[in-house]
Amino acid sequence: MLFHAALMFLAAFFAGVVNSIAGGGMLLVFPMMIWLGLDPKVANATCTVALWPGLFGGLFGYRRTMDDSSLILMRLGVISLIGGGLGAWLLIVTPSLIFSRLVPFLILFATILFMIQGPVNRWLRVPAAEHESTNGWWIAAMIIMFFSAMYGGYFGAGNGILMLATMGLLGLRDIHRANGIKNFLGICINGIAVFSFSIAHMVSWPRSLWMAVAATIGGYIGARAAQRVGGVFIRRAVVVIGFVITIVMLWRMR
Repeated sequence: MLFHAALMFLAAFFAGVVNSIAGGGMLLVFPMMIWLGLDPKVANATCTVALWPGLFGGLFGYRRTMDDSSLILMRLGVISLIGGGLGAWLLIVTPSLIFSRLVPFLILFATILFMIQGPVNRWLRVPAAEHESTNGWWIAAMIIMFFSAMYGGYFGAGNGILMLATMGLLGLRDIHRANGIKNFLGICINGIAVFSFSIAHMVSWPRSLWMAVAATIGGYIGARAAQRVGGVFIRRAVVVIGFVITIVMLWRMR
């Protein structure tokens, strides 16, 4: 139906915008896929495929903010591929009921972490990420990124918020640079998940391809808009999005 197609396009567009800025766009399209009658696992896989290209649009929009990030992209990108692949495999072979009940609490934790990252940075005297060079920093970054990537491969709603919170605590204080890195790591995580879901025949391709066009446009527009409105607004938007996702998911669990 044209009405359903229009709704999917709009939802995917705004999901691309939200994913580019903070993460959580999955919650705009996942419920719609369920409403259209898809199995929850197929809905999750279809949304992952649909929103993946939008991250490229967001990455392109943040490209000028990512100077001196090649080392972090390379090392954490490899970890993201490994963790994302493991998470996707877990979704394929295990039921998602128990994990789905944990998701809203994980998102809430990540949102609170993002809110308090400034005071925590000052208390811990975390160095700025532009000077990341110690073995301890890299070990912590890789361990945290592995578990974030595994969660993202399993069910990615809110994973962008978790990655932003992680980067903040590790000392990466430029919100726009952090968003660019987050989009690249999201491409790695969702890329391996897309491959895994495809070979497991869990994707509704007509819906995915249609929504992918909208998500790509939304991702680029979201990245451009984020850089114009400033870091303070984006940080507040991240917190609001995190709490909204938590409330929506808790409501769905009733």
